[in-house]
Amino acid sequence: MVSSANNPYSLPRDLPNHRDHWAVILAGGDGTRLRPLTRRIAGDDRPKQFCPILDGKTLLEQTQRRAALTIRPDRTLMVVNRAHQPFYAPLLSHTPCWSLVVQPDNRGTTPAILYSLLRIAALAPSDYVAILPSDHFVSNDRTFMDHVTAAFEAVRRRPELVILLGITPENAEVEYGWIQPGGATMAPGASVLFGVDHFWEKPTLATARKLLAGGCLWNSFVMVAHVPTLLALIGNTAPDLYDAFAAVRPALGTAGEANEIDSLYSQLPSSNFSEQVLARRTSNLAVLPVRGVTWSDLGEPSRVLASLARIGRQPDWAVTQVAQSA
Repeated sequence: MVSSANNPYSLPRDLPNHRDHWAVILAGGDGTRLRPLTRRIAGDDRPKQFCPILDGKTLLEQTQRRAALTIRPDRTLMVVNRAHQPFYAPLLSHTPCWSLVVQPDNRGTTPAILYSLLRIAALAPSDYVAILPSDHFVSNDRTFMDHVTAAFEAVRRRPELVILLGITPENAEVEYGWIQPGGATMAPGASVLFGVDHFWEKPTLATARKLLAGGCLWNSFVMVAHVPTLLALIGNTAPDLYDAFAAVRPALGTAGEANEIDSLYSQLPSSNFSEQVLARRTSNLAVLPVRGVTWSDLGEPSRVLASLARIGRQPDWAVTQVAQSA
């Protein structure tokens, strides 16, 4: 394994807020693993992204705020599921309808990403996009988004790449995806990136310890790419899904879009983007290590409690959770 710990790279500062930069915020998950905790917080079965877990704002609102540091809000799409409408509607009441990518059901991350990319491609086929999950803890939003900005600059110079943000790991986590970085590759004028040799999805503890010792990175699932490149990657790795969506492209942006999408989703299997797209075509990928940020995927109660401890907060429900876990 190639260690990335000692490889220098630089982050560009004060880049312009390009009009050809888009964000896609993934907010369509069901959050079942965290439901006992979010039910205690909110009093209902809302998914975690619609729950005020950390600082009085929902995780979706925090992600929107983070994205807006470098990406224009009018270039930001929110991917949601229709069943969650009672929870997202109050949060997104001022969001233009065209910014909402409403899925009939949760069919995993691949359809969610492909649907949103086709929406962007219908308006701006040669633009660039950042994919941002809505259920993360980030200790420093500005520093994190500086890395996203650096990735935008890199794909502008190397549009054939899809750049993933890799997190410097704190422990041998077995519930995360891991990225095994390859050799360094320069994006002229921007950051030093690394190739991707291999993905490891939820490894065993023994494997996770080896990955940690070998300089591997946690996969944040934040990625930046030229829209045509990411569409081509999906077309090459998931051709059946791509072709199914191609059949409804003429309806996007019309009054018939919802009906066409309903019919399509009723026939779609669930598809995980990391496993069914990224892991199948690593030659198109690069990873940008994230420094100076503590990050967590808030998929487990223990991670939520650890994140609260980092920001010095202990709401009443968290005290109860700790007592029950003891």
